[in-house]
Amino acid sequence: MTASSAMPRDTAGAFHVTHRLILAIALPMTLGFLTTPLLGLVDTAVVGRMGQATLLAGLAVGAVMFDLIFTTFNFLRAATTGLVAQAYGRGDRREQQAVFWRSLTIAFICGTVSLLISPLLLSGGLWLMGPEPEVAAVTSTYFLCRIISAPAALANYAILGFVLGRGEGTIGLMLQTLINGVNIVLSILLGLVLGWGVMGVALATVTGEVIGALAGFAIVYGRFDREDAPSWALIFDRERLKPLFGLNRDIMIRSFVLLAAFTLMTRIGTAFGPVTLAANAVLMTIFLVAGYYLDGLANAAEQLIGRSIGARYRPAFDRALRLTAAWSLGLALLTTAAFLLFGDRLIDLLTTATDVRAVAYEYLPWAAVTAMTGALAFLMDGVFIGATWSREMRNMMVAAFVGYVAALAVLVPAFGNHGLWAGLNLFLLMRGLFLLSRIPTKARQTFRLAQ
Repeated sequence: MTASSAMPRDTAGAFHVTHRLILAIALPMTLGFLTTPLLGLVDTAVVGRMGQATLLAGLAVGAVMFDLIFTTFNFLRAATTGLVAQAYGRGDRREQQAVFWRSLTIAFICGTVSLLISPLLLSGGLWLMGPEPEVAAVTSTYFLCRIISAPAALANYAILGFVLGRGEGTIGLMLQTLINGVNIVLSILLGLVLGWGVMGVALATVTGEVIGALAGFAIVYGRFDREDAPSWALIFDRERLKPLFGLNRDIMIRSFVLLAAFTLMTRIGTAFGPVTLAANAVLMTIFLVAGYYLDGLANAAEQLIGRSIGARYRPAFDRALRLTAAWSLGLALLTTAAFLLFGDRLIDLLTTATDVRAVAYEYLPWAAVTAMTGALAFLMDGVFIGATWSREMRNMMVAAFVGYVAALAVLVPAFGNHGLWAGLNLFLLMRGLFLLSRIPTKARQTFRLAQ
């Protein structure tokens, strides 16, 4: 292996956080993550242009079910990022590789188990979501095809977590673009041009995930320095595994609660009928655009916060927090304004069904403002993941969910679908504020122990 092909040598200790350093991580990942909601836009548009609300609703239910399954395992990405970032801050290259192998092994096991029990997952998901029979049939077709990608999809979480932990946003951009680019092209080709519909959209997703996992593994493994390779005894050392499993447990619970919130929204939305359910699915795509758009800055916070703790350098922690917060607020304002001005055109692009369009126009402002209400929540997730403060992140998510359920119990009976969207925005606000309130105490404890 040549020196140019290996990972660059880490620099441990104090470092200065600049706007340029933040953007070097955030900008590539923002562009990369934007391909994910773009994929959602394309998938929704492919099915939506068939002009049947039932097909669009079936895709929406199926997408939520996969969010429930795959995003539950987001701990593979998040825990890997936090642990690698802290090892990077310490300059410990052997531990970085060890974290990668631990996470990849867990990803493969979880993905394979998910595939084997997919009939049970489908039955449980349909029972939970309660769609109408015609919608359920569409969802089943989509689900049974897409679940084939489970091992590759979860492997991509571990690979991306490693890349982000090292702050290598350009590689992350390349991998995300590859996965979603293949998916988008094939979704249009198979779903629309060849007329395979929902089945074509699912097959496109499977192909994109597999290609991305193979490419990502080749890139990461090819850049490892064999001199720093950990032994299998070190990789699976019980004491080394404890922090990873602890993080995974807390982040999994947190992810379950988060997905329960979105699942509850979709479940309540089914009571308003297929047209409103389809309109909400279109508007949730707007919410996802805002979320992925701001996740680039959250990723910058993850890496820089984790690196500052690994380096035991409080000034970098404080400055990373201030600068990423400023960028997040500014981008959230611009995003909300853009959706308020041009959201109706986006809705027209996503569906040709006039009844779905009309309902989506009515609730557009609620979806647009999620960028503002969610900006702090997205950023705080990044801070707590990088710091590996998983227990507090879990507890504050549960507290916000309790407030969300209470808000829905009051707002939905009084205001219908307007109340449903108002409840979502309140949930996002509570998440951000609750986490923010814990930072002063946790930062003092962490850096005092590090001294």
